[in-house]
Amino acid sequence: MTTDIVDRIAEVTPELDALRRRRPVTREQLQASFDALFRPVSTEHVSQEERELIAAFATALAGADDATAVFYAARAVEADAPRAAVVRSEAVEYAVAGPFGTYTELGLQSENTEGARYAPSDVATSALGERLAAALAHTHLLVLRPREASGADLGRLLSAGWSADGIVTLSQLVAFLAFQQRVVAGLRTLSAAGLAAPVESAPVDGATHAEEVAA
Repeated sequence: MTTDIVDRIAEVTPELDALRRRRPVTREQLQASFDALFRPVSTEHVSQEERELIAAFATALAGADDATAVFYAARAVEADAPRAAVVRSEAVEYAVAGPFGTYTELGLQSENTEGARYAPSDVATSALGERLAAALAHTHLLVLRPREASGADLGRLLSAGWSADGIVTLSQLVAFLAFQQRVVAGLRTLSAAGLAAPVESAPVDGATHAEEVAA
């Protein structure tokens, strides 16, 4: 079995493997990012369980049946089954179309869009703990309404017990998952459409359309 996480989630075929090998640096960096975030040297500021639960929530906002969401949901269950069930329920309820939000810059108000904003209920907060509940609220903000992010949001994380280093890791985690999820979705779309044909004849100095999607 391949040890590359994107390959595993996308169920890589020989054709997809050949396509990904044309972007070896991108492939290696994606795996290195996963290793750094989910096999960290230290979990002092963000525990392993928190990483898995946040990942399950962030990816499930695209739909619980999304391949990447299914992968992280399983990891969350292994890490903390009771809280994983709550996280899944919260994500399913607030998996809305996005991104959306309100611009604060002058001249952009005509582009404001609305959507359901997430705030953990008292029941969810009791089950998850204030620290994780705050992290999920911030994750929803970053994934679905990033234009509204402000210093006050960081203040809420600090008040819930997150350190500055922990907040940086949380932000890195959400950003990585968004990119990884797009790559997997692209690869699976190419495979389903039969577009991931061998690319030996593709120009070396230029990327094919399939390569752009897979990157």
